[in-house]
Amino acid sequence: MGPTMSETHDFSAQNLFNIKGFVAVVTGGGTGIGLMATQALAANGAKVYITGRRMEALKNATKEHQPASGEGQIIPIGLCDVTKKEDLPRLADEVAQKEKAIHLLVCNAGISGPKAEPKHEDAEDLRSRLWDNEETSDWQNNYQTNVTAVYFTTVAFLLLLQATMRPKGPLEPYSASVLTISSMSGIMRHAQGHFSYNTAKGAIIHLTKLMSAEFQKAGIRVNSIAPGYFPSEMTAKESDDWQKSHVSEEKIQEKNHVPFARPGREVEMGMSVLYLAKNQYVNGEIIAVDGGVLNVVAGR
Repeated sequence: MGPTMSETHDFSAQNLFNIKGFVAVVTGGGTGIGLMATQALAANGAKVYITGRRMEALKNATKEHQPASGEGQIIPIGLCDVTKKEDLPRLADEVAQKEKAIHLLVCNAGISGPKAEPKHEDAEDLRSRLWDNEETSDWQNNYQTNVTAVYFTTVAFLLLLQATMRPKGPLEPYSASVLTISSMSGIMRHAQGHFSYNTAKGAIIHLTKLMSAEFQKAGIRVNSIAPGYFPSEMTAKESDDWQKSHVSEEKIQEKNHVPFARPGREVEMGMSVLYLAKNQYVNGEIIAVDGGVLNVVAGR
């Protein structure tokens, strides 16, 4: 058989998504979607370095969710505030002391920002509601964490990503990739009461496209997952002793725009992460995992 031909056993899920030997770095890896990504990667053989601003959350996530022996590994590494430029090369250096290369960078750290519901048709009411409930600093903080930090985190790890395909290395170009976590909120036209968050998430989506085209020249892929409602500290406002959050089906049903009438399941996020991590023929793609919301809310 030629190099592009595969035998049937090659199509088994464990072969398709086998990432034994992969090294990944996940920002905001101690809770929410970052932890879901971490578990999916570690369960399938990857060594996953998780970072964030709270060492307690990182250590707890590591302790509670370490995969069974013989699988991958979850390792907490350096406290890192992704909005501080000087923290990023320090984090990359810390990883470089342990690993020659990384195969996947998941830029997941994010914040939700202020809420100001624009419900009024009367311009005076509308103006006061929006003007009085938001500050320009809120917008700047939001953009700084959700967009600027994603860019600088990626740039800080470019050397380690490209190192997967050194002449001596086993992998071909595009085996290393970056996965940004954007949001369906960056695609829809409904402000959801948070103009600044949705604007920032729209910017991450465009940044992903820009980086995918520019970094393709360096042999690095960049894709994005745009989640709908998944249980995280952002949606649930808290996490439990296992660093997990809970969102009820009723809370999702109240929104009246989620056709599947439930939050996303953690494993559904995990499937999406593995697909983009492993499929070397996908670049610049934005995958909404949203329970059909974008079929109901204008945006596409």
